[in-house]
Amino acid sequence: MRLTRKRLCSIFIAVYCLFSLYAAYHVFFGRRRRPPDAPLRGLRKGVVPVRERRGREKSTLKSEEWNPWEEDEKNEQQHRLKTSLQILNKSTKENKHFHVQIWGKAAIGLYLWEHIFEGLLEPTDVTAQWREGNSVVGRTHYSFITGPAVVPGYFSVDVNNVVLVLNGREKAKVFYATQWLLYAQNLVQTQKLQHLAVVLLGNEHCNNEWINQFLKRNGGSVERLFIIYDSPWINDMDVFQWPLGVATYRNFPVVEVNWSMLHNERPYLCNFVGTVYENSSRQALMKILKQDGNDKLCWVSAREQWQPQETNESLNSYQDALLQSDLTLCPAGVNTECYRIYEACSYGSVPVVEDVMTAGSCGNSSVYLNAPLKLLKSMNAPFIFIKNWKELPAILEKEKTINLEEKIQRRKRLLHWYQHFKTELKMRFNNILESSFLKNNKN
Repeated sequence: MRLTRKRLCSIFIAVYCLFSLYAAYHVFFGRRRRPPDAPLRGLRKGVVPVRERRGREKSTLKSEEWNPWEEDEKNEQQHRLKTSLQILNKSTKENKHFHVQIWGKAAIGLYLWEHIFEGLLEPTDVTAQWREGNSVVGRTHYSFITGPAVVPGYFSVDVNNVVLVLNGREKAKVFYATQWLLYAQNLVQTQKLQHLAVVLLGNEHCNNEWINQFLKRNGGSVERLFIIYDSPWINDMDVFQWPLGVATYRNFPVVEVNWSMLHNERPYLCNFVGTVYENSSRQALMKILKQDGNDKLCWVSAREQWQPQETNESLNSYQDALLQSDLTLCPAGVNTECYRIYEACSYGSVPVVEDVMTAGSCGNSSVYLNAPLKLLKSMNAPFIFIKNWKELPAILEKEKTINLEEKIQRRKRLLHWYQHFKTELKMRFNNILESSFLKNNKN
């Protein structure tokens, strides 16, 4: 019995001694252990988000014992964070965005802003007197203003760089556009503006001599001109080609791609909704469609007189025609390029384009091998180009043999190309302005 008690006492004393040694070791050696310095390295580089850093601190404190240097370490972390933010702010100030304001005084400005830049406008009401939006591309911050209230001399000009969007298609439009150019040129001459560029809806015959006097190379203030249609002036130095786009003046919308647009069977082989002018190729198209009952396989809605405005009913009907047709027939009008080409692309309906030169001064095919539609061809548009509508019956016969899976893949290619087309134009536009305006700033 005595032996058993003696053993128990010895065991108890041994355990007590071991515990005392462990406690002494932990007190004198364990509490000096610092937390890992990875978060500090992160703060030096300025790459650890505040929320993430706090989360790590919380989890560390749960697993660590009380640290007598905790306050000093916390103050050190806060100091380093403050220093990092100061460096970041200084860097941001040194790399300020380049500011450009776009004055949209033609409907094509909405195609530039809403379709190519994918920008938003406030208010959303298209009848509002003043609408505006903002977007950033590369180093450039763009603001956009449009509406009837945007009138020369009646709004504040607080930017150095302006892109003016104008309509020069008809005489009445040219007069209005000239007033804007004179106003902008005066702002440049009085040093209220530094740089000016113009996006111009040109004349369909490419008769745009009126704007020549405003180009900088001729003593004017317009440094860069983006012009619609195959103008012989295009040189990719100070004059660039720009697409016609969709008919925003008829409220054609930004179309969101969905599953059914890609995968559903479309009941019509083709569509044509438009005006049939006398003695035009459109009359020949109508005759060919009626041959062999092809007009019954296509959505055809022809009218004899052009209508500048759409009703909600006519716009919805037109959009349905695009959505329910595999092909969209795009005969030449006054010019080869037409809104219908881009509207068909929006719905994945392949444009069948009449690839012929029209009357006027636009690009001569003997000089410009890709004319007409040089811009679209240079970007490998996946369209069907024809020289004569007599080729259409063979195209429709071939269309009948294409199965749904092949059509789905074709729609995907077209929609992907169109999105790439718009993105590429946005980047080109931005690069041209940055390289021109910023370069001239340095000079």
